[in-house]
Amino acid sequence: MNNRVLVADDDESLVRTLTWILKEHGYEVFVCPGGDSLFAKLEEIKPALLLLDIMMPKVDGLQLLERLKQDERHKDLPVLMVSSMPPEEATVRALGLGAADFISKPFRVRELLARVEAHIRVGRALAQAREEARSRAAMVDILHEVTDSLKPDEMYHILARRVARALNISKCSMVLAKPGDQQGVVVAAYENPMLRNLQIELSRYPEIRKAVSSGRMVLVEEVANDPLYEDERRRWEREQIKVPTRSAVALPFWMKEQQIGVFFLRTTGDDPPLTRADAQFAETVIKTAVSAIEKAYDFETAVSDKQRLEKLALTDALTGCMNRRALAEALAAELDRARRYNLALTILLADIDRFKSINDTRGHIAGDSVLRQVGELLRREARSVDIVARYGGEEFVIVMPETAPHGAQIFAERLRRRVMARDFADTGEDPLHLTVSIGLASFPDDRVHSADSFVSLADQALYRAKNEGRNLVRQ
Repeated sequence: MNNRVLVADDDESLVRTLTWILKEHGYEVFVCPGGDSLFAKLEEIKPALLLLDIMMPKVDGLQLLERLKQDERHKDLPVLMVSSMPPEEATVRALGLGAADFISKPFRVRELLARVEAHIRVGRALAQAREEARSRAAMVDILHEVTDSLKPDEMYHILARRVARALNISKCSMVLAKPGDQQGVVVAAYENPMLRNLQIELSRYPEIRKAVSSGRMVLVEEVANDPLYEDERRRWEREQIKVPTRSAVALPFWMKEQQIGVFFLRTTGDDPPLTRADAQFAETVIKTAVSAIEKAYDFETAVSDKQRLEKLALTDALTGCMNRRALAEALAAELDRARRYNLALTILLADIDRFKSINDTRGHIAGDSVLRQVGELLRREARSVDIVARYGGEEFVIVMPETAPHGAQIFAERLRRRVMARDFADTGEDPLHLTVSIGLASFPDDRVHSADSFVSLADQALYRAKNEGRNLVRQ
């Protein structure tokens, strides 16, 4: 704890006496004769208390007090004014300018010591209160940003960034690792925002390994001489590795009552060393943020499950393409968009030629395999904006937004050739080659009034392709 006292007085004999008395009672004493370089001295030693003489030959102690209390760096420093002035006048003036107390020369030793101890204690309490207020404000700010995000990986990055900035350190990361793991995964790092899911060997991080195995915070104030790093320091020396880390904190954290990782803070030679207060601040932030992360995981899981169920409800189980009910909704929406913005829209209705013969000669399992492969081929060939659906049986529909008939005709011909060139037989069976017939319909067209009428036009074109010999594209 800070027990430094700065004495600013030009009376050498008094200064010697004060220095001796205070040192005898455990205080560190520093002297600023005459008060000339008071502010430089304050910055240098950062005392817990200032003893300031009012009457000095070169400077006015009260003027120094006034300047000091207007300076943000020193306004909370308790100042004990010392003077031979009449107590009434000196006390009123000194207290009015912000002094903590006043004591007259000559002073009584026990009274002086009691006042010094009291004001240092009050100063410490004030500094602690301000630091706690600052920490709470920083914590609230961090947690606001964390809870504004709904994705766990984003929360990890926000925590790493904001805690690093709050503590003014250059390295802060989140490592996922459970007791017994030999490897950890760095999911976020302040020093490298682009880093994702980097695997690390825990044997090379003794502080993380200890935090994971013990489930308790590990604080290393000086990496250079801490016994925890003895083996690692030998390895660094043997492999001629320069490690800039000066101090480190590893904070284990739990989720759903299971220990899942470590919050890892480090300072380098350019950073101030980490303290227990820094570690406790980070630990409090982590504990509070974990509940938000748990909720985010729950939300993400719920959304994922909902999306999975919705996808299952919209997907044909055999081919993985959109099913007929979902196609009806999607096509109606695309037709409405094309009509509203005067856009082209084309649909292809593809039918596998003589599919019944496959089921008859090779069985329904082979037929199902063919349907799966055709669906896969169509999805692969289609654009990301296109909709591929199984319309029923061996028929498939491809909806092509913002596509005119000419472009759709070229695409359909390419599909027809790809199907014709492929062997659809399963491994070890005789080759199985197929053909498809494709009918096209495009909007704008006066005959298109709805999604059903649109598909009906494509069906008429498909009928012509079949009637004219199959393995054709018609519109």
